[in-house]
Amino acid sequence: MADLQGDEMRLFLTDEQLRQGIEAMFFAYRGFTADPDMILASKAYGRAHHRAIHFVARSPGTTVNNLLAMLGVTKQSLNRVLRTLLQDGLIESRVGPSDKRERHLYLTESGNALERELSDAQRARMRAAYRSAGPEAVAGFRQVLEAMMDPELRRRYHTLRETTT
Repeated sequence: MADLQGDEMRLFLTDEQLRQGIEAMFFAYRGFTADPDMILASKAYGRAHHRAIHFVARSPGTTVNNLLAMLGVTKQSLNRVLRTLLQDGLIESRVGPSDKRERHLYLTESGNALERELSDAQRARMRAAYRSAGPEAVAGFRQVLEAMMDPELRRRYHTLRETTT
């Protein structure tokens, strides 16, 4: 229920309404990941592989350290994922042009094909949901998601959006 006071609109939600929102988020995430999970399982990969592929595709040439910071995983965990993707020929690692200790990551042709397959499945689900909800709901949904992000992650998200759009 909305309560208008002056120029600002405040939204008051009950604990039950918040619980329903949390549950909706869990079930939506389950649906959002279902199709990619089937594709990944057929190749013996998991969601960590998907996230690495996604962000390398969005930022070709990103460094291992940048990917580490973006994903918020341990170095050991990321190394395990990258080792598999490198061995399977989906990602290639190139020496940095200015710092030979840096490794820059790029998707290979096979990596790009897998990324397209995974993204196509998620885009289809998002497109259908967005069309069903309408433009105002889409804008509101994006606002809610951004408001839930920690400030540093929100900055990274905006930087990523600016550099790839």
